[in-house]
Amino acid sequence: MEPPNETFNSVLGHIQTDNMKCFELLGGKLSVKGVSVLSEVPSNVSFSSFSSLCQSSDAPHTLFQNVQSISYKGGFLGFSKEEPSDRLMNSLGRFTDRNFLSIFRFKTWWSTMWFGNSGSHIQMETQWVLLDVPELRSYVLILPLIEDKFRSALHPGVDGHLMICAESGSTQVKASSFNAIAYVHISDNPYDLMKEAYSALRVHLNTFRLLEEKSVPTLVDKFGWCTWDAFYLTVDPVGVCHGLKDFVDGGVSPRFLIIDDGWQSINLDGENPDEDAKNLVLGGTQMTARLYRFDECEKFRRYKGGTMLAPDAPSFDPKKPKMLISKAIAIEHAEKARDKAIQSGVIDLSGFESKIKALKQELDGMFGEQESGNVSGGDCGSCSCKVGEYGMKAFIRDLRTNFKGLDDVYVWQALCGAWGGVRPGATHLNSKVVPVKVSPGLNGTMNDLAVVKIVEGGIGLVHPDQAVDFYDSMHSYLSKVGITGLKVDVIHTLEYVGEEYGGRVELAKAYYKGLTESLVKNFNGTGLISSMQQCNDFFFLGTWQIALGRVGDDFWFQDPNGDPMGVYWLQGVHMIHCAYNSMWMGQIIQPDWDMFQSDHLCAKFHAGSGAICGGPVYVSDSVGSHDFDLIKKLVFPDGTIPKCQHFALPTRDCLFKNPLFDSRTILKIWNLNKFGGVIGAFNCQGAGWDPKEQRIKGYSECYKPMSGSAHVNDVEWDQRKEATEMGGAEEYAVYLNQAEELSLITPKSDAIQLTIQPSSFEIFSFVPIKNLGPITKFAPIGLTNMFNSGGTIQDLEYCESSVEISVKIKVKGGGKFLVYSSGSPQKCCLNGIEVSFEWSADGKLNLDLPWTEECGGISDVCILY
Repeated sequence: MEPPNETFNSVLGHIQTDNMKCFELLGGKLSVKGVSVLSEVPSNVSFSSFSSLCQSSDAPHTLFQNVQSISYKGGFLGFSKEEPSDRLMNSLGRFTDRNFLSIFRFKTWWSTMWFGNSGSHIQMETQWVLLDVPELRSYVLILPLIEDKFRSALHPGVDGHLMICAESGSTQVKASSFNAIAYVHISDNPYDLMKEAYSALRVHLNTFRLLEEKSVPTLVDKFGWCTWDAFYLTVDPVGVCHGLKDFVDGGVSPRFLIIDDGWQSINLDGENPDEDAKNLVLGGTQMTARLYRFDECEKFRRYKGGTMLAPDAPSFDPKKPKMLISKAIAIEHAEKARDKAIQSGVIDLSGFESKIKALKQELDGMFGEQESGNVSGGDCGSCSCKVGEYGMKAFIRDLRTNFKGLDDVYVWQALCGAWGGVRPGATHLNSKVVPVKVSPGLNGTMNDLAVVKIVEGGIGLVHPDQAVDFYDSMHSYLSKVGITGLKVDVIHTLEYVGEEYGGRVELAKAYYKGLTESLVKNFNGTGLISSMQQCNDFFFLGTWQIALGRVGDDFWFQDPNGDPMGVYWLQGVHMIHCAYNSMWMGQIIQPDWDMFQSDHLCAKFHAGSGAICGGPVYVSDSVGSHDFDLIKKLVFPDGTIPKCQHFALPTRDCLFKNPLFDSRTILKIWNLNKFGGVIGAFNCQGAGWDPKEQRIKGYSECYKPMSGSAHVNDVEWDQRKEATEMGGAEEYAVYLNQAEELSLITPKSDAIQLTIQPSSFEIFSFVPIKNLGPITKFAPIGLTNMFNSGGTIQDLEYCESSVEISVKIKVKGGGKFLVYSSGSPQKCCLNGIEVSFEWSADGKLNLDLPWTEECGGISDVCILY
């Protein structure tokens, strides 16, 4: 990284950017290049050019220069009030009849897209708004910011007004005016717009760093397994070992493991402060529990080293977790039925209570059987046992002995320790249970069990002065026992408990400082996946070091409230979350599209998007429940993946449409490979946000086949410098992965028409045509048995001489290698040896490639003409 930049802004630069500035606030109108984007702007709203407020920065010199060179394209909005308050609401102006795309928080932790054409259509807790300005063939971004101790979000107003809400999260922290509480920026390219805007804010705020400034965890190029949906809170060492063995036996080696919630030492208020909470199964039951020690819980603590290496290693019944989960779901449904009866005025609840009691007794009995059959180790209470002989250290050592390709083992934690924080008096830290206060803005979002539970129990908050000690106490232990990273969940809770700690911004700064320092010290500065974090507080304050994070809500293998429509409608919603959130989150972190289960009815749907998302691929399969044929379309035998070069984003023609329930729009996402571009087309229709009911619900009338089109121009070639030249090709070969069709197109060709069934997809690989000599056209497609065919091509070299024309290609993976070749080659060689090939008059040239472990799965293909 370059050294911090001193004041770098000449008088000449000031004059140039001021004269070139695009925005103007005059006469109650915010205009951009003469076109009004906001009218009826109140007189208490101010506009300042970027350069007038940001004349220096600690950002790297080159980044600062780049931002300064385009500073005329953006500026800041502020406002002032007569009376100071901890929560201020003000109109920024009005817009109607102008299409917008936005991202809003539909829960505390999760954000998704919304659309409309008026300020009144904006949803509560909106993180940004992208306005379509066709008059200028451009786009304008309005982005609420953090200023001093206040954080802001956009809210809907009356009669088209766009409101901004600035809040501190503490009645003790008040303000009456802001100079830069929102940022506006214009560009004729929506992807450049996001890049430029967040670069400007990085320079201005200097509290976060862009993705390009950071290193990402190595697992982004690999395949992994997460224990969450496989076990929920019942995860244990024996089950994990058997789960990993299943994958290896199936021909796919996970390179990373995430031991999700269920490994920590937690208990409930009122329980024995020195013992684990018993018989927890589902997420929900543990949300009022608190961390009482920093090492692993008893079921991991009593693991004896060598247990799973022995010839008589304990067996595992894969039906057991499913039975426990099924029983716990039955209890949950019975409790919901009781609560519904209470709301309906039912007085006699004895029938409900007796049913719940009986179900809980049955669950406890099942756990008793499990404990008696658990022979994973002995009691580690003896002082004579050697360090590392028992517990997590011994377990991790055995995992690495058994599974040589396992590069990383991550474990789960909540930002505050556990869901309910840290139990007061249980550790050396100063922790107290702080009551939770949900902001009015969040009260206007979707009802959430997690929030209900956190409100019920409060958070055992470690004092922010001890945040550094808090995280290091947890993470230094984990690092010593062989854990290489964290999945940090439940991140966005600090806004609930800022009252006594200077407000949400100041509290967040203290906690993120502690987390950042610990990440650098204990996990190589990279070993962290952020989750439940989709709010601007986190991105502006918590991402100095963090470079990977979830961009979607959870994968739900079933609707937690049942599936009355008889369709798996939540699967398309998940994909929409990921695609649109990546537009802003991808500027700061590498988007993670989350896990799925390979044996799910919609598994192929998720696999298709995961294949071209540009991030890691991981599943949460139950032990013994896998579709290895599907997994092998995503993953090489060594556990690496044919990853795209960028992160997937919605195509331009999807930005102001509704791919969830307009009965018309197919979601299309674009990405880039080393030697081609890719478009994924997905039918996500069937569910979405209902502003009136304030929840995501099914739209069964939309769950049907959809027609659409794809074109090579849908690929944003210029978003990666190395791909720009490919975008200028005169002709392309295009391969449809699902239809197995190959054809030629030009940038002027008609779009390719298609019809996609519900929860289905097509992937288009576009590869520039190379003219070999006077008559032969050539384009390598890749391995067609992989969803991202083009991602299998590692290197490509064209060699032409007066005697011979040849193409040398390095291909990773085994299977059917497809090339478009207008003429038949003279011969084909594989690793220096001539091999047979198939060529047909339609230009399909096929070779069979083996997976050769000694070569890392890479084949050297040479095609001679």
